[in-house]
Amino acid sequence: MKRLLAALRFLTILPIPGTWGTAEVDLAGSVAFFPVVGLLLGVAAVAFAWAAGQVAPPMIVAALVVIAMMSFSGCLHMDGLSDSADGLLSSRSRERMLEIMKDSHVGPMGVIAVVCVLLLKFAALSSLEPAKVWPAVLLMPLAGRAAICLHVAFLPYARPSGLAAVFCRSRHTLAAIWAVALLTGVAYAVLQWRGLIVSVACVAITLLLAVYVRVKLGGATGDTFGAVCEIVEIVPALTLTIAPLDLLR
Repeated sequence: MKRLLAALRFLTILPIPGTWGTAEVDLAGSVAFFPVVGLLLGVAAVAFAWAAGQVAPPMIVAALVVIAMMSFSGCLHMDGLSDSADGLLSSRSRERMLEIMKDSHVGPMGVIAVVCVLLLKFAALSSLEPAKVWPAVLLMPLAGRAAICLHVAFLPYARPSGLAAVFCRSRHTLAAIWAVALLTGVAYAVLQWRGLIVSVACVAITLLLAVYVRVKLGGATGDTFGAVCEIVEIVPALTLTIAPLDLLR
């Protein structure tokens, strides 16, 4: 329970009373609960989308859902995306990239990355058939948090110390396997064989991003965890939108 609460404290803005889940040992052991938190957020997003759909047209609902999902973490992951884009796309040395990512100022690459991700999420959700909207909304937060779990498991920490360093002190291989299993199981439950394609796409993009971050920085940072979460969140909706899944029967 303490580790679940630690994951909720770290990944969301949910006000949790008391001190359970605040110890460093609880935070370090909370990685396996990241996809669980993602699933809970997905359920909340589906409920929000359904309620919004009772009073607003589909495009407005899509925009509201994107805003809601971004707000779940207090825009923490979006901030990580912005910082990561500023650093990784700067064509500087590894040390300079890490310095840029630590800077609180937002550069042009960061702004462009945030705009592109928000536009893709909105465009994908607003383009989906009504029957595919709720499965996509359910899977998006789960996919993003599962992606963080995979990066924690496979990448060393790129800095000597930092807020997210506590997660990288062990490999968390079982947590990564659990994250993929939960994502695949939920995706299959709501989309059948199409869900397997969505899951494979999410894992593939996550691993490609892991290779890219490893080559550029030598490891992960808290910012890159946020970035991979935001990018992989797009994948379920985008896959259901652009893949000719109905032709593959």
